[in-house]
Amino acid sequence: MSSKDKEEQEDELLAVASIYDEDGFKRAESAQGGEISICVDLPAAFKILVSGDEKNEPLEYSISFLPPLVLNFELLPDYPSTSAPQYTLSCKWLSQSQLSILCSRLDNLWEENHRNVVLFSWMQFLKEETLPFLFIKSPLEIQINNKGRVDSILSINKKKEQDEIQDLKEFPLDQRAVQDVESWAGVLREILDFDQNQQQKTFNRKMFMCNICFCEKLGIDSMYFKECKHVHCKACLKEYFEIQIRDGNVQCLNCPEPKCASVAIPAQVKELVKDELFARYDRLLLQSSLDLMADVMYCPRTSCQSPVMLELGSTMGVCPGCRYAFCARCKMTYHAVSPCKLKAEKLAELQDEYLQVDEAGRKLLEQRYGRRVIEKAMEELHSQEWLEKNSKPCPRCCTAIQKENGCNKMMCTGCKGYFCWLCLTSLSRANPYGHYSDPLSPCFNELFQRIEFEEEDDFLSDEDDEID
Repeated sequence: MSSKDKEEQEDELLAVASIYDEDGFKRAESAQGGEISICVDLPAAFKILVSGDEKNEPLEYSISFLPPLVLNFELLPDYPSTSAPQYTLSCKWLSQSQLSILCSRLDNLWEENHRNVVLFSWMQFLKEETLPFLFIKSPLEIQINNKGRVDSILSINKKKEQDEIQDLKEFPLDQRAVQDVESWAGVLREILDFDQNQQQKTFNRKMFMCNICFCEKLGIDSMYFKECKHVHCKACLKEYFEIQIRDGNVQCLNCPEPKCASVAIPAQVKELVKDELFARYDRLLLQSSLDLMADVMYCPRTSCQSPVMLELGSTMGVCPGCRYAFCARCKMTYHAVSPCKLKAEKLAELQDEYLQVDEAGRKLLEQRYGRRVIEKAMEELHSQEWLEKNSKPCPRCCTAIQKENGCNKMMCTGCKGYFCWLCLTSLSRANPYGHYSDPLSPCFNELFQRIEFEEEDDFLSDEDDEID
């Protein structure tokens, strides 16, 4: 290697390193060479279109970045005075035929710049002229064959220009041209992931005004909502998310801008809040989503509460966790075609619902629970209401006892025990009246307390009349 070649190689490699960051240029350790990742310039509103067989409709995506062309090169000892760099050119979204055309153009550039360094010319050509040189315009179409492999990548509206270069399928393939993704699904994923990552890097370097704290923050300290693109600083959003999650409002993590309906995605929430709060958010979000599904309910057993998927038109649910089979209507053990049996606390709810709904609603309730069950429930509820107003329970056996007249010493018709009507205390069988004669008793001298003596009042009034 001549000293002049060595000096020019070092100068060129240093120039490349000054243009690209560590991700864009990786210099080889054992040889004069390296790897350069070159992103092509895209026009505004550039789109890609994924098309396949006639059965599936094409998918269209708007992007700002495409995965880079990767130039792996090695500078030979007599470069640039005699030999050209040895290289391979790879890409995830160009076919091998298109890469072969680019390799041919790189060779031509070397011939045109013979005995001069050529890497910068190659980089400039690949960055600025790749799309027009291959007659690629928006939308960029990724065509796949029936085997799921990338067949070709071309522009839909460029058939005339395509004839001017050569048929891609007939162009001789160059061994230096490498298409490093085989699956068409892999191509789409690589393009979308790279575009998102590059947009995030661009966002991180810009300054934005937070409309919550009204401070200017770098993009790396900010976050934008995917739908509306409104930007707020992470500190404000973190506090906002934490308050909403603690209050259980996991469906209300909207953009703080007035009248904006954009919602934060789970990945954004996870980035800002602690693991404990995110676990609560994830659980409540799943629960709220299941609550909106008509064919999903929870296992009635309080020790389980697992979500249960109901079959269409069936009233039986089988919990996948505890295997409990229950009725979807009354939450009791499954009873096939028999009417639902209501618990005591459900009777009042059924009565209110039955009285409030219209005729169609009543028929639906009668169909669900049975007319006789509803009539019986209504009768029992009326009886219950009457007993609560006109009777008291025996302190021993809880039998409902009605008091019509007489003193406050009562005898239960069920257990035959004595009790006080005023304080519901059980009385001694041997001396039931001792409760009213004991000065320490709360009912002392109240054996006849709160008793209306209507007949006596009438008798006294008659005597008064006679005296007059």
